[in-house]
Amino acid sequence: MIRCENLSKNFRRARVLDGINLDIALGERIALIGSNGAGKTTLFRCLLGEYVYDGKISIEGHAPRTERTRVLGNIGFVPQLPPPLKMPVGQLIEFSAALSGADPHQIDAIAARLGLDVASIRTRPFIKLSGGMKQKLLIAIALGRSAKLLIMDEPAANLDPEARKIFFDLLAERQHNATMIISSHRIDEVAALVNRVIEMDLGKIVLDDKVADDVSLSGRFACRLLARRADAALAKTLATWQFTADADGCVWQGEVAGPDRLRFIGMLSRYVALIADLRLTEKVGAGRTAE
Repeated sequence: MIRCENLSKNFRRARVLDGINLDIALGERIALIGSNGAGKTTLFRCLLGEYVYDGKISIEGHAPRTERTRVLGNIGFVPQLPPPLKMPVGQLIEFSAALSGADPHQIDAIAARLGLDVASIRTRPFIKLSGGMKQKLLIAIALGRSAKLLIMDEPAANLDPEARKIFFDLLAERQHNATMIISSHRIDEVAALVNRVIEMDLGKIVLDDKVADDVSLSGRFACRLLARRADAALAKTLATWQFTADADGCVWQGEVAGPDRLRFIGMLSRYVALIADLRLTEKVGAGRTAE
């Protein structure tokens, strides 16, 4: 469905995308991960035809830059930062629905499931909404059309816990008839939904993990790490993964989400001289594990 060939993008002298080669099939559900500045958002903007780039992109055989209207008609997009639109909410819904041939009532219904009462804000300018309201409306507009491709850049960032759960329920309902690319810092949230994990770093793809749906992408791994000695750098890194240590700072324990396991191991490779023992055990059920 999507093919990127030697895709590169420079901003002045900075290379933000560096020779990306990527094929994505219809029905794949991808978690796109990587630190800030890795190139995730730039990749999204290229797929949407917003940037001029070097190399080639085709989406269902069409170039997003030169056939933008045709390509965007089949894409539902949720941006990381809401656009500063002054258009009233009702007009925005009608406009978005008309562009894609969607039913505006479907957008209203999805917004209601997320806890947003469109009727009460229909005349308010989009820019005057709260962050959470903006995000719910943008999600409703993206999912309200019958798009074959959903591109979502940190889509749950401004959602309250209940709306966050409903959002992922909505995505699960679409998992068999749409391709999804979801950028998220909370990879555990999308673990049960995705079947492929792509990690970017410095404009390159450094990990492409295709995992069958019946492998524990939705599961978690219990980890026990024994360090040869206490080390401040290792302690700081493990703390970001919510690991806890014993009093001596040598025995660390925690959990790693299924789709994050290779990134976790890659991170630990920087501290290999400090690690005396490492056990990563899949949690297969209540009180049961499997190494």
